[in-house]
Amino acid sequence: MNDWTTRITRALDRHWLRLTLAAWLAVTIWYVWNDWNLVRWLSLGDTDDNMRLMQVRALLDGQGWYDLRQYRLNPPAGFDIHWSRFVDLPIAGLILFFRLFTSNAWAERLACGIAPLLPLSLAMIGLAATVRRLVNPVAWPLAIVFLLGTAATMLMFLPERIDHHGWQLAMLSITVAGLCDPRGPRGGALVGIASAVSLTIGLEMLPYVAMAGAIIALRWIWDRAEASRLGVYALSLGGGSTLGFAAFASNANYAMRCDALTPVWLSVMIAAGALLFLLAAANPASRGVRLALAVAAGAAIVAGFVLLFPQCLGRPEGVSPELQRIWLDNVREAKPIYKHPFRVAFPIGAFPVVGAIGAIIAAWRARRTTQVVGWSAVALFTVFATLMLLWQVRAGPAAQLLSVPGAVALAWWLLPGLLRHRSMPVRVFGTVAGFLLVSGLFAGLAIKYLPIDRPKAYTKRVNKATGDCLRTTVLGALDRYSAATIFTFVDLGPRMIAMTHHSAIAGPYHRNGDAILDVQHAFSGTPEQARAIMKRHGATLLLLCPNMSESTIYRARNPGGFYDRLAHNRFPDWLTSLPLPAKSPLRLYRID
Repeated sequence: MNDWTTRITRALDRHWLRLTLAAWLAVTIWYVWNDWNLVRWLSLGDTDDNMRLMQVRALLDGQGWYDLRQYRLNPPAGFDIHWSRFVDLPIAGLILFFRLFTSNAWAERLACGIAPLLPLSLAMIGLAATVRRLVNPVAWPLAIVFLLGTAATMLMFLPERIDHHGWQLAMLSITVAGLCDPRGPRGGALVGIASAVSLTIGLEMLPYVAMAGAIIALRWIWDRAEASRLGVYALSLGGGSTLGFAAFASNANYAMRCDALTPVWLSVMIAAGALLFLLAAANPASRGVRLALAVAAGAAIVAGFVLLFPQCLGRPEGVSPELQRIWLDNVREAKPIYKHPFRVAFPIGAFPVVGAIGAIIAAWRARRTTQVVGWSAVALFTVFATLMLLWQVRAGPAAQLLSVPGAVALAWWLLPGLLRHRSMPVRVFGTVAGFLLVSGLFAGLAIKYLPIDRPKAYTKRVNKATGDCLRTTVLGALDRYSAATIFTFVDLGPRMIAMTHHSAIAGPYHRNGDAILDVQHAFSGTPEQARAIMKRHGATLLLLCPNMSESTIYRARNPGGFYDRLAHNRFPDWLTSLPLPAKSPLRLYRID
């Protein structure tokens, strides 16, 4: 038995990378099989996933590499998407590959099913490497198990979730592995490259990129032997951002905008990289001097940003005050976790708290060992990610991912003692309870039985209506009518253009701000105002989804407005009802 255990331990240590990839392949096969209906029906549940597919389709149909304008929203001019083509590449590659064996429709389905799981491999490798270095060389399987239990994080890797969040989470996992890498130059390169790739994809992880850079600078301030890590990081960050901008920035992103890797943020990254490289090259012996130089460098970057780019001191989206008030400020995922119902907030925040506590305890326990620096870096990063939830709940996936190392450290310390306890009930029930606690799974289980915040019948009706209207077969029935510009809800636009040959007016993207306001004004104002707006956009059809979540906003905010009148069956004479299949949740009208 001891010999068998020894062989398994050696195999887990020696072949950890190969076994991690084998685990990823098994997880990929399971998810594709388990979610096959999503793949079969191309169930892209989020507006961003549908827009990503439209972006890939445009690329494969010959649209320019640097032209990211979506021409089927707000036609004929369209509007620019602030994303880059980085995430388009694996999806497009998979579509081209599967086209060799099947139809284009099935190639798209298979590509959208598999593509989100590709970055999961990097996320697993990064966490496994971190846990191997800081906890135990054979503790990495526990990291994978805990990762698979993070509901908010794993949601970003599931089949059909083809938007860019999975890739950014993968870069975050590589970042935390680089922060605790004992080899300075390699660790600096990993953090710098992962940060540059993340920024090339989008700015959502900018706070984490800044925090990672601050942690590397702190390591150098404390220990001048970290100069090699700082120098390589600086070159990787500045150089990688430059390459990312040159290869992936759209034509529109050459403007001085604040919502993507534009010349604004490229300048910041190059300046930060140059200053940090100079600090690493100087590398003064005095810790106080190193601290003073780092503070001066940070102050110079902040001062330059304030003076050169004052337009970016507010929200990066740069929308009008009206649009911010009636739309952007009401996006649920942009609200702090404490403004969400307990039933939503508790499962998201429980595991990050466990992971932060575990990382802090592990750093304290390692205070007299060589691992203290690595654990201190991970603890700072994990606590920062957890506190980000107090800013926006959309930080949940990142916070849960970064909590894995701390949770594994807790489990590695707690579970063996329970398993060896003299009392059988403690060994059995105590171990199960301990695992549920440190893995964060207790939150998801407990919330099912807590009689609080249970969805009301009204909420269930709205959710059902929203889901029904987005179904592939429901929207596909619209193609019985000739291609037209359809006036519909903002949140329905991206899904409609992805599933039909029609065009729409708006999608929930800030660069589409004027069109979003037009939709809001049309449904909220008078029938005459609505008709004028629709005609101005060239819309010939009106599509409604009664009880869809967006429609409830128009009714609640503007009693007696155009949409409220429609909901009470008070239709103007310039709308003519058009037939759709029986039991369709949609309502279609011709605009005369």
